[in-house]
Amino acid sequence: MNSFSIFEGYPVSPGTWDEMYAAGKVRSPYQGIYEFLQSIPLEELNRKEELAKRLFMSQGITFTVYSSGEGIEKIFPFDIIPRIVTAAEWDSIEKGITQRLKALNLFLKDIYHDQFIIKDGVVPADLIYSCPHYIREMQGVNVPHDIYVHIAGIDLIRDHDGTFYILEDNLRTPSGVSYMIENREITKRIFPDLIPQNNVRPVTQYPNILHKNLVSLSPRKISNPTVVVLTPGMYNSAYFEHSTLARLMGVELVEGRDLLVDNHCVFMKTTNGLQQVDVIYRRVDDDYLDPLVFNPASELGVSGILSAYRKGNVAIVNAIGNGVADDKAIYVYVPEMIRYYLNEEPLLKNVPTFQLKNKDESKHVLDNIQKMVVKKTNGSGGYGMLMGHAATDEEIFDYKKEILKDPRQFIAQPVISLSSAPCYINGKMQPRRLDLRPFALCGPSGIEIVPGGLTRVALKEGSLVVNSSQGGGSKDTWVLSA
Repeated sequence: MNSFSIFEGYPVSPGTWDEMYAAGKVRSPYQGIYEFLQSIPLEELNRKEELAKRLFMSQGITFTVYSSGEGIEKIFPFDIIPRIVTAAEWDSIEKGITQRLKALNLFLKDIYHDQFIIKDGVVPADLIYSCPHYIREMQGVNVPHDIYVHIAGIDLIRDHDGTFYILEDNLRTPSGVSYMIENREITKRIFPDLIPQNNVRPVTQYPNILHKNLVSLSPRKISNPTVVVLTPGMYNSAYFEHSTLARLMGVELVEGRDLLVDNHCVFMKTTNGLQQVDVIYRRVDDDYLDPLVFNPASELGVSGILSAYRKGNVAIVNAIGNGVADDKAIYVYVPEMIRYYLNEEPLLKNVPTFQLKNKDESKHVLDNIQKMVVKKTNGSGGYGMLMGHAATDEEIFDYKKEILKDPRQFIAQPVISLSSAPCYINGKMQPRRLDLRPFALCGPSGIEIVPGGLTRVALKEGSLVVNSSQGGGSKDTWVLSA
């Protein structure tokens, strides 16, 4: 037994939902791990934390920060205390994300075909056509099974009262699932008994479900279609993930130079000659996918791949042109999409969001910018964001100039406190803010969401920014089976 409680003096900020504590008491889902942490000697806990770091290092679990002066590759920071989600909480998350993805898939099909949602005045046409990720070349193209979003990472946060909100939809090439899988493997190594004792649901089935879905999309009806993962290469920030998923699915990891198009079919170069490729899980952005159609300077894609795709000779996952649905200016309309396509009320709410293209909303945001988070509509990774409450007058002045130049490119949201959870930092428990990215897989047989996800943590004290590129880390996410 520890001679003192590592939770001693654990400070829950007023007005913050803490995942572990409520009114000074430990919430029941955390009771088991709380008692375990109280009983384990501090030296052993420190050894476990050190073991976790060594395992991450030896397995090369890394990400890349291009702006860092310390070198490109960094070990992904991992906090050893899991984040726990109850079965009831998960049930509502699962239903809400499933509903949302059904509507987003219908929206993408509609936008690239009949455009009823524009004709009926629900979403403004100029918002669609001004989106840099709306791909005109996809207009009228039929995609297999009408599935545009095969893999989605939907970011959730919790407000001060514990309500889950959707923060953003990641529908292009969402990353982070390999960290979900590896976090669980590390937890099994350092706390082997805790997972079965707490009835934690597994996440290891993700690669099998993904592979099953990819195989089902093959245009050639053969027993063993060729599936590949297309990566931009080893210098990409998510290369660890690309290689991990290819290995776990037992498929080839390829770069653009490994593929060629002949007679509107895609082939992979092998030591035995050319092999036709049926399904490509691409981790290359649209702009770089086909230099004949998009960026002519791209060396990451494959010349002619769009032509093969449009002819139906190869399946590409996620579909080209999905970015129009995760543009942050379009995010505002997702609740309306759910009502329009499904005739249902949204089960998970959006964070209140202001569109700066709207003059009244823009004035309100500019007048109250210290209370706002302002984001670029097509930004990612936490880059180019203004946290109004933490910004200097000079930063705010410069950002306002950018907004006034092109308001379409910005949205604003009130600063939401984000829920906190205990993290083991410097020998004691300290609360840190977090979010949750569950991963959903859409296939011909429906939508499956692996019970878990990537919990990202703002490891800097007081920070609300959880992105790994901005100094964030992650936790294992436990979804309880009962």
